[in-house]
Amino acid sequence: MSEGLFSNDLLSPAVSAALPEGYIIRPLRRSDYNTGYLDCLKVLTTVGDIQEDKFQERYDLLASRPGSYYILIVEDTIRSRVVGTGALIVEHKFIHNLGQVGHIEDIAVAKDQQGKKLGLRIIEALDYIAEKVGCYKSILDCSEANEGFYVKCGFRRAGLQMAHYYEGSKKQTTATTTTNGVAPANGQ
Repeated sequence: MSEGLFSNDLLSPAVSAALPEGYIIRPLRRSDYNTGYLDCLKVLTTVGDIQEDKFQERYDLLASRPGSYYILIVEDTIRSRVVGTGALIVEHKFIHNLGQVGHIEDIAVAKDQQGKKLGLRIIEALDYIAEKVGCYKSILDCSEANEGFYVKCGFRRAGLQMAHYYEGSKKQTTATTTTNGVAPANGQ
C-alpha cells in the first residue's frame, strides 16, 4: 500500500466506522491519478487535461509542505475507485497567538455515490483533522443553495465571500448542486 499525503493517525476513527461497508477514508496517494481522483473532482468543477507527470509534480509540491495540505479520499474498496474527496488547507497566521485556520475546499462525491452520506463524512473527517492539528476554526465558501447541508455539518454563516478573477486565467464553472447537497465548498 503506498504512503499517503499525511499520516493516517490524523483520521477520525468515528468517521471511518460510520462509512458504509466497502468504503474507506484515507489520505490522497500518488497512485490516485489512476484510481479516479481527477474524475471525482469533475463533479465539482473544470479539472482540465492533467497528465500523470503534472499530477505527480503537484503531489510533490503539496507533500513538500507538511502541516499545510490534507486531501482526503473516500475509496470504494470493491472497485478500487475514488468516489469522494475533500481538502483541508491550513493557513498559518500571526494573529490569535500564531493561530491556524482550516480552509475546507473541493468537496466532491461521484454522482453514482451520492445519497450515502459520504459528503457528510468527508466534512466530519476534515473538521476532525483541523481540530487535531490545532486550528482555532475551519471556514469554507459555499453557494446559498448548499448552506443547509453545511449547517447540518456544524457550520454557520459567518460572512460574505468576495473574489477577484485575473485576466488570462481560465474561467471555471461549478457543477450543479448534487442530490445529497454536497457541492463545491469552493469550486471556482
